[in-house]
Amino acid sequence: MTGFRHTTSSQPPAAPLRIALIASARHPIAEPFAGGLEAHTWTLCTALRSRGHEVTVFAGPGSDPELGVVEMPLRRARISASARRDTSMVATPWLEEHHAYLQLMLELARTPSRYDLVHNNSLNYLPVAMAPALPVPVVTTLHTPPTPWIESAIQMAPHCPVHFSAVSAHAAAAWGHIVPAATVVHNGIDTRRWQPGPGGDDLVWSGRIVPEKGAHLAIEAAEQSGRGLRIAGPVGDTEYFEACVRPRLGRTITYEGHLHQPDLRKLVGSSAAAVVTPCWDEPYGLVVAEALACGTPVCGFARGALPEIITPACGRLVPPGDSTALAKAVEPTIGLSRADARRHAEAFCSMDVMTRGYERFYRSVSA
Repeated sequence: MTGFRHTTSSQPPAAPLRIALIASARHPIAEPFAGGLEAHTWTLCTALRSRGHEVTVFAGPGSDPELGVVEMPLRRARISASARRDTSMVATPWLEEHHAYLQLMLELARTPSRYDLVHNNSLNYLPVAMAPALPVPVVTTLHTPPTPWIESAIQMAPHCPVHFSAVSAHAAAAWGHIVPAATVVHNGIDTRRWQPGPGGDDLVWSGRIVPEKGAHLAIEAAEQSGRGLRIAGPVGDTEYFEACVRPRLGRTITYEGHLHQPDLRKLVGSSAAAVVTPCWDEPYGLVVAEALACGTPVCGFARGALPEIITPACGRLVPPGDSTALAKAVEPTIGLSRADARRHAEAFCSMDVMTRGYERFYRSVSA
């Protein structure tokens, strides 16, 4: 596993690259983003273009027009009634997404001269399985813990030709049994868009509202700490929201909705601290980077990549799942320097640091 030494140089690359960036076919790359993967794709594309690279983004319908996305329509495959009765029939959305990526990879295989490399920034297995058909380097960023489909795709060829990066050392280690040398390029955010805020009295929790993100534990910690809590993000699991979040809403615990970036930045920047409560091994955690860039220190669970991102100067971590310990850590977190939080975001998880890391990675595999 290889990491990068961060530098402060902002010099443009020696020569531009032509990059095919494969994104999600299911969710558009547009605000308000469906999740961290879509936000990361938007930031990476924007940053690479600002440094002179020619980036073509392949993504789902409805993406930001400014990106000039080449759409991967979720085409409805014509499956006969007989085939649908077969025991191997999968859910229709899965089949449609498979169809879209299959079509894209076949098209990329037919147009080898248009790109210097293909960057698979999706969670789909086909760009990995079909990489041997492309005459240019294929890189894949590992955003999640291991999945059976991608592990299977890696084993399709005797020597998988794909070059892998991982969003954290934690993610790289999780894949180490099958990807022994993933290059770590930490996720980054645009610190020019995520500006410091004045702070405030309430806590903030942001992210997809699903069980594995643990909003209910943030509510418990806020109630025990005596602080208010403002929650923002898309409701990814309606049953979870209705059972575990909505009943707890009231005067001090509020749901602010699924916000566009300027409104989310204002919310996070006007909060005393950000509470981050993963109930799974979070591979990175963009909400941590966003909070720190706003000068808002982070109080969270020591799980996944969070110990890799948060330092004692900008946050406090407690044992996973322990909302009582989290509540006790709230006041010490609020007492931390907001300026130190911002400085750490600029040095560790900025868009510029991430982009330079990817440029080095691209050139190492294109040499």
